[in-house]
Amino acid sequence: MKRSELREHIFRVLFGIEFNTEAELPEQMELYFSQLEQADDTAFAYIQTKAQKIADKTEEIDKLLNEHTTGWKTSRMNKVDLTILRLAVYEMKWDEDVPVGVAINEAVELAKKYSGEEGPAFVNGVLAKLAE
Repeated sequence: MKRSELREHIFRVLFGIEFNTEAELPEQMELYFSQLEQADDTAFAYIQTKAQKIADKTEEIDKLLNEHTTGWKTSRMNKVDLTILRLAVYEMKWDEDVPVGVAINEAVELAKKYSGEEGPAFVNGVLAKLAE
């Protein structure tokens, strides 16, 4: 499975967290992975581990986002864009395997696929401010 595919699955898992309690997370992840036919144990472990690391840093990531946005605090952002931003910020700040430019590009691609018309530009703008 390609890194971009893994990232998309991480996005989907993180998005699901928005609608479930932390106690439900293991069961939700198990359900999600039971529906993935092309994921092997390595992919499953990677997705699960990275999603958990991002979930653990959500408060810190949201603080960074709130410091770098004007008029768009995390509480006002739609859940798709917020989830994409959380994933990208984690990769930019804490994942040494992902260059900043790649994290931004991949986030914009996810926004093109899952967000509204203005999502890609919004995601790109927020991440560009964070990258400065």
